[in-house]
Amino acid sequence: MPTRRSFLALAFATCAMLAGPATVRAAVDDPGRFVTTMAQQAIQTAASPGLSRDARLDRFRTLFVAAFDMNELGRAVLGPYWRQASPVQQTQFLDLFRELQVLTWAGRFQDYSAIDLTVLGVGKSPDGTVAVETVIARGAGGQPIPVLWRLNKSPEGFKVVDIVVEGVSMAITERKVYFSAMQSLGGKIDGLLDIMRRKIDQLKA
Repeated sequence: MPTRRSFLALAFATCAMLAGPATVRAAVDDPGRFVTTMAQQAIQTAASPGLSRDARLDRFRTLFVAAFDMNELGRAVLGPYWRQASPVQQTQFLDLFRELQVLTWAGRFQDYSAIDLTVLGVGKSPDGTVAVETVIARGAGGQPIPVLWRLNKSPEGFKVVDIVVEGVSMAITERKVYFSAMQSLGGKIDGLLDIMRRKIDQLKA
């Protein structure tokens, strides 16, 4: 599935958003700590030269799924087409969406080495999600990048449901991409699933 490269490139450079289950539980009552811990976990995972590509990907997948509410994100990006899909198609879409996101982000983290994230504040969004306001250092002389993290609280801890980088929502951006794809396919879910499978095969090659 194609994505808006400019947004993802910026998001890759500004948000290390992974955490293991134990780490999430440790920060269960502190959303700011949850976000900063994700950055630390991401750096450790990305900088593991002793791991094979498959082992690194497996670890990345575990961390990514632990940190993100992939079901919520998947339903949101499919929008009104979610209700048109059969239960089988919905399950297939969520599985493919999860794997596609993992492979896309894992590829972008390969060349990543450091992050300097500062939490500015924590509050509640109108939709009930927890909003964590942060800035990411851009390097010497660069302007810091504002990044807003939207979190839901689950029994396992916090889960990321959206990231807003310089006013651009990852969830809304992805939704536009998938909505455009569905329009071009005449609303055919199976056509979208086939495209996603081919993209996953390309990323794994």
